[in-house]
Amino acid sequence: MPSSGRSKLITRDRFDAVLFDLDGVLTDTAQIHASSWKRMFDEFLQRRAVARREEFHPFEIATDYKLHVDGKPRYDGVRDFLHARGIDLPEGAPEDGPDAETVCGLGNRKNDLVNAAIAAGEVVTYPGSVALVRRLRDEGIKCAVVTSSQNRAAVLEAAAISDLFDVAVDGNTIIELGLAGKPAPDSFLQAAKALGIPPKRAVVVEDALSGVEAGANGRFGLVIGVARHGDAEELKRRGAHVVVADLAELVDGS
Repeated sequence: MPSSGRSKLITRDRFDAVLFDLDGVLTDTAQIHASSWKRMFDEFLQRRAVARREEFHPFEIATDYKLHVDGKPRYDGVRDFLHARGIDLPEGAPEDGPDAETVCGLGNRKNDLVNAAIAAGEVVTYPGSVALVRRLRDEGIKCAVVTSSQNRAAVLEAAAISDLFDVAVDGNTIIELGLAGKPAPDSFLQAAKALGIPPKRAVVVEDALSGVEAGANGRFGLVIGVARHGDAEELKRRGAHVVVADLAELVDGS
């Protein structure tokens, strides 16, 4: 479908709101998360391999990141990856220090690495995504950001786009309300509820496989997958109605 046709996918007569994932959709921070996951897990796996005199098998961004942690709440990502490797660690508590070898400790270590990258000014936006948000707002369509990240406020502030969203649901909201993480649709449904809009009148925009599944599971009116990593077909298999390489394809005149 040409760009001119795709720019008409989200119109005011069909939809009242668009719910955007953050990392990899609005901001180019997915790489920050991926590299932070890899550094944290590789350090842990290396220590474990040495202590057990086993071969070290590193965390692979191309497979492990996409399959086990991308788009999920932090501790869920830790737990799912460890399970995939047959590793059982104590759950620990959210207050665990970043050196604790618990699910929460490892998750907190990863979070520290992400925060350091944000503070270092590594957050940038995707111009096409920001242009789309501004176009939608001009047309009276509400916009929300829905992310499993607990760093949402810092990322939006660093990217200078905090004022573009009517509602935000993030990792902190998920914990506070006891919501299930993606691929469950809870976080997207919460954003739609906060906006007062039924799912069939809302659009979900995601780049993560788990996020696309969440949109499909919530029976939203339109689920758009953003294939930044050559995974268009897999996004479709997981439930995306439409897949684009960049959200600039949905902006008039692109």
